[in-house]
Amino acid sequence: MRSTNCVYVDVGYLIASAATRATGTSLRSGINVDEAALISALISTAADLSGRPTLRVHWYDSAKDGVPDARQERIGELPKVKLRLGRFGVGGEQKGVDLRIGLDLVTHARNNASDVFFLVSGDDDLTEAVEEAQVHGVQVVVLAVPNAAGKPHGISRHLLRAVDDMRVIDGAAVDAAVIKIDRKVPESTEPQPAARPSEGARPGPKPGPRPAAPYPAAPKPTPTEPRKASPATIAASAQIPIVKPGPVAKPEPTSTLAYSSNTGEISKFLMPGYDTDIDVDNDDTIEAVAERVLSSFLDTASVEDVRSLATSRPSIPQDLDRAMLMDASDALAVGDIPEPVRHRLREMFWQKFNARRP
Repeated sequence: MRSTNCVYVDVGYLIASAATRATGTSLRSGINVDEAALISALISTAADLSGRPTLRVHWYDSAKDGVPDARQERIGELPKVKLRLGRFGVGGEQKGVDLRIGLDLVTHARNNASDVFFLVSGDDDLTEAVEEAQVHGVQVVVLAVPNAAGKPHGISRHLLRAVDDMRVIDGAAVDAAVIKIDRKVPESTEPQPAARPSEGARPGPKPGPRPAAPYPAAPKPTPTEPRKASPATIAASAQIPIVKPGPVAKPEPTSTLAYSSNTGEISKFLMPGYDTDIDVDNDDTIEAVAERVLSSFLDTASVEDVRSLATSRPSIPQDLDRAMLMDASDALAVGDIPEPVRHRLREMFWQKFNARRP
């Protein structure tokens, strides 16, 4: 039998990581994906790294009731692609994907389907399946999506220790296949310069205010010099301390999970120094996550989409809420977001939304 390689793609991990690279958030609606170009890049990468032709790309995604939509059908018709579908849970999370990947890894290794398996995933739950596949003599290599700094994004430490090697997909190939969607602004809402009345013109009624755009950009804060406190204020504050609400306490990591198909949350990263440059000791991290998700949504939302979001308050649509939780898990390096942090995250989202409304 001719020596080959096989590629196993956790689409949830691939798209979320690629979206984060392109837009700063895992929100799927903020990007356009050329799946054919992405799959072609994976095939070329696997062939170059292994020195063997690619036998097949196994594409693991979720679908309503396990039935493929039009996009997934087109992907399944691509050469060398095997579509493998899980299903969506009640809360919109994917179910059965990691189980299918694990079963296929072990079954294909037992049947000597290929010599090298490339796994595009960071899921800690696949660790045992990788180790079982290796028992049957195959090499298992993780292909990670690079973050904006070019480092592997969202790979579990347990999974990293189990695999034979870890390589990064070419960032240029990801950028060519995953494009950030440009902001759509209705022409009728773009501000027009006001005409200056000519001299001697007859005065008429003052024009009313121009209609504002449905989601104007938030004004940038103007830096100001700190105000010096008076001696009386200092004395008073020494006797009666002013208690200000502190930042959300940094939760202790409860897991080293990097990507879960059940929650879609990214947590502890690969190594010290990988994607851990965010200061979580204050509220800035939560604010940044909420701002990025909202901005990504508004970049592609229609006026009706914005109105629908406003009327859904206090609930947040599942795709937006899931993206915020995933990004917060990524930024805070935890697998399970504590309830106080979830509450603060959603509260900050609505504060940002109100600040952008006319």
